[in-house]
Amino acid sequence: MYQDRVVLCASSAYEKKFYINEDFQVLPEQIKNELKIMCVLYTEDVGGVLSLEFEEDGTLFFKVDVDEGDFYFDEIGSALKIKEIQRTKKELLEAIEIYYRVFFLNEDASNLL
Repeated sequence: MYQDRVVLCASSAYEKKFYINEDFQVLPEQIKNELKIMCVLYTEDVGGVLSLEFEEDGTLFFKVDVDEGDFYFDEIGSALKIKEIQRTKKELLEAIEIYYRVFFLNEDASNLL
């Protein structure tokens, strides 16, 4: 259905904006709000642009982009913050991966649990 990577959501410290892919608008508001808070707090803390993207196999990963010449970006803080998010939001992130694999990749849910 999709080629390459699919962006779930993104936040930019440069534009002060949050984006969620319109294909995921059916997610419950609580989950969309949690994603927004998580991504915006990340970009406010360390800067840059954070996007949550799906690999072809449905794995969710964190992609960080930084403008060239952004001397305020905290590379070490970025890695630590992502690890913290992955640890504290593990259940949410796993549930989103399962949702994507079932509804977008048409995998059998019983094989994923």
